Amino acid sequence: MRVFVTGAGGQLGHDLVNELAGRGIEAVGSDIAAEYSGIQDGTAVTKAPYVQLDITDREAVLRVFREVKPDAVIHCAAWTAVDAAEDEENRDKVYRINALGTSYIAEACREADVPMLYLSTDYVFNGKGETPWDPDCTDYAPLSWYGQTKLLGEEAVRKLLSRYFIVRIAWVFGLNGKNFVKTMLRVGESHPEVRVVMDQIGTPTYTPDLAVLLADMIVTDRYGTYHATNEGGYISWYDFTCEIYRQAGLSTRVIPVTTEEYGLSKAARPENSRLDRSKLVRAGFTPLPDWRDALSRYLSELKAGEEA
Repeated sequence: MRVFVTGAGGQLGHDLVNELAGRGIEAVGSDIAAEYSGIQDGTAVTKAPYVQLDITDREAVLRVFREVKPDAVIHCAAWTAVDAAEDEENRDKVYRINALGTSYIAEACREADVPMLYLSTDYVFNGKGETPWDPDCTDYAPLSWYGQTKLLGEEAVRKLLSRYFIVRIAWVFGLNGKNFVKTMLRVGESHPEVRVVMDQIGTPTYTPDLAVLLADMIVTDRYGTYHATNEGGYISWYDFTCEIYRQAGLSTRVIPVTTEEYGLSKAARPENSRLDRSKLVRAGFTPLPDWRDALSRYLSELKAGEEA
């Protein structure tokens, strides 16, 4: 089986190519850079086939698909800088990547008659209330341009394909690239205290754990829309930060503040990012491990990388 993975230079794409290759599944990674631009850690992604691809170029997408001849596609590539997406000079680019680019990938999947797995986000919802969002809920109302363009990507997948997975995730962290954990560690090591939002609630997603699930999914025909974050209950960014510092052995004081008090974000964030993951179990998939365990493994990986 040959699986084509877009966004191989990102946090998830890197781990996903590794996971697929480790299972003996032929993985072909792609990204916009001429050569693989992720971490050079000697793992499978740096040895797997890599193809440069600008997903906003429809003809290039169709050409690459005809050359690679994948049996399935996992579409990780996206604009994920939520605040920068609000800037007027970036809005068209964000649209072309998240909406048009996704539609081109879906179109190529339709032409090749292969299934597609699309990574989406909790930002497609309005973030109101306290009830966890069901994956089949259609009460969409994105608060940001990022969320709107990701929803447009979802709609393109549903319109063009009958064999697809849409997997919504939240609060992603992994080795390859920037994320909240790395930021908090850096701030905690250089500041005596940090202000962190306590009224946005969700659950973190560790990319190696998510990669296991996606690799499980792509070899099945259990198509549909799913939510996938780590287990362990719903928490705030404040709770997450406290646990990061506890596990990292940092004494940095964490001050809880409301989103309004924090007031530094250009894009509106959903307060309710609780994603109901129960559909995974009903479909026969294994849930992701507890986020605390995931954080522990991640900090160990970071330490090992620093000592290498």
